[in-house]
Amino acid sequence: MRGASWRAIVLVLVLAAVAVLPACTVTPALGDSIAVNGSEPQNPLVPSNTNENGGGRIVDRLFAGLRRIAADGTLHDEVAESIETTDQQHYRIRLKPGWTFSDGSPVTAHSFVDAWNYGALVTNAQLQSYTFEPIVGFADVQADPPRAQTMSGLRVLDDLTFTVDLVAPTIDFRTRLAYAPYYPLPEAAFVDMAAFGQHPIGNGPYRFAGPDAWQHDVKLDLVPNESYRGGRPPRNKGLTFVFYSDIDAAYADLLAGNLDVLDSVPTSALTVVHADLGDRAVAAATAKNQWIGFQPGLPHFAGAEGRLRRHAISRAIDRQAIGDKIFRGTRAPARDYTSSVLPGFDADLPGSEVLEFDPVQARRLWAQANEISPWSGRFEIAYNADGDHQSWIDAVANSIENTLGIEAVGAAYPTFKQLRDQITSGTVGKAFRSGWQGDYPTMLQFLEPSFLGHSETNDFDYHNPGFDALIAAAEAAATEPESWALVARAQTVLLYDLPAIPIFDYVNSSGFSDRVRGVTFGWNGMADFENLELI
Repeated sequence: MRGASWRAIVLVLVLAAVAVLPACTVTPALGDSIAVNGSEPQNPLVPSNTNENGGGRIVDRLFAGLRRIAADGTLHDEVAESIETTDQQHYRIRLKPGWTFSDGSPVTAHSFVDAWNYGALVTNAQLQSYTFEPIVGFADVQADPPRAQTMSGLRVLDDLTFTVDLVAPTIDFRTRLAYAPYYPLPEAAFVDMAAFGQHPIGNGPYRFAGPDAWQHDVKLDLVPNESYRGGRPPRNKGLTFVFYSDIDAAYADLLAGNLDVLDSVPTSALTVVHADLGDRAVAAATAKNQWIGFQPGLPHFAGAEGRLRRHAISRAIDRQAIGDKIFRGTRAPARDYTSSVLPGFDADLPGSEVLEFDPVQARRLWAQANEISPWSGRFEIAYNADGDHQSWIDAVANSIENTLGIEAVGAAYPTFKQLRDQITSGTVGKAFRSGWQGDYPTMLQFLEPSFLGHSETNDFDYHNPGFDALIAAAEAAATEPESWALVARAQTVLLYDLPAIPIFDYVNSSGFSDRVRGVTFGWNGMADFENLELI
């Protein structure tokens, strides 16, 4: 997620609320719609080009894939009637008959194959194109210039049947079929994709409420899609995603009854949330994490000097103290690049000591870097001011400054979109807050979008052929335990190179109003939107 994914879950997946609304309160006209917090999507709502939290949560409501992920992380077939393979490399996929998009057009095998080919083609510059890499012919459509316009590993047999050939066995391919880039698109999308992204036509449980449903930087209204045929039918009459300029304003609206569901309680309210909400306050471990990232070209952070400085900074951060003091235990010190709730997680990877607070070692490493090139300037960490990050960024900067004796500060950007635009263009010019929120529940989904050398969502421009080879081997493994062992080796490479510094795992603190019931938060911290009900 997105990663982000949470889509590239990047992904990035990230916890932010983006808008230009006044910082006091927003008062949506609730009516029969359930108001939930959100953020202005960075890009038009095209599934293969959505890799951040604000757009991802909306795209997942508008579209349905071959498979779906339930709130508890279990997978179920959705549009797929069957997905057959004997070797995890060659697949025959049959669709359930009768599915349509919200405009009445049929969902066919071409709806999937054409969408995947569009998402993979290099000239379309889709942020999630990396996810199609296992498919035969991906290298041809990614060449510059492309050697083909479509992937040869996709073949439509009839309206409801197609086959997929992969370059090699891919252990999580069936799982990633629930991921947004693998959603289908109607024929209308290919007429004008930019226009389509402003008013998408999907096959998911919701559709746009009307031509003015998306009020940019304010809100977006969805209503149930009457033609939806899948396993997550809405139990409500609609959702309003409200875009806040300040997460404290969202919490104030929750208390005032102007917001129904808030998936991230601000740090300022963590000491009072249970008194304010009682049993309507919810806390649970979730597949989200927080990093501090670096891009090539940042002075003093390239080559051997840069690796020493990143290790020194990591050892200079007292994660436990910051998590306890600021987050009241709702952040846990990171032990790797994934999440403790994912299958195969290992808290004691070789090299993970770099994530432990050690002032003496931090200063020793910093001094070694100074022998290569003396430090000058100040260390800045960019963050988005609209995402409730200032307190922990300031605390991290203070820990670095006090330990290393250098000037370290946070650098606020007004909105998440402004920060993301500079990160994706490679012009941020300082360290920056990053992280991932799971899009589907595997460790590979946390690692591939952010660190594979060819990934469009590799914000750190990280390139290590050894890491890429280990991830490829993990995908080709015959069993999950074998794959997990290879993922562990790949993470050991990351912990040595440290292109981004893991900081926290999330224990999500959320809340809801007394207007709603059936409120649960899923494996990745997202509300189970379809099962929200008005009382």
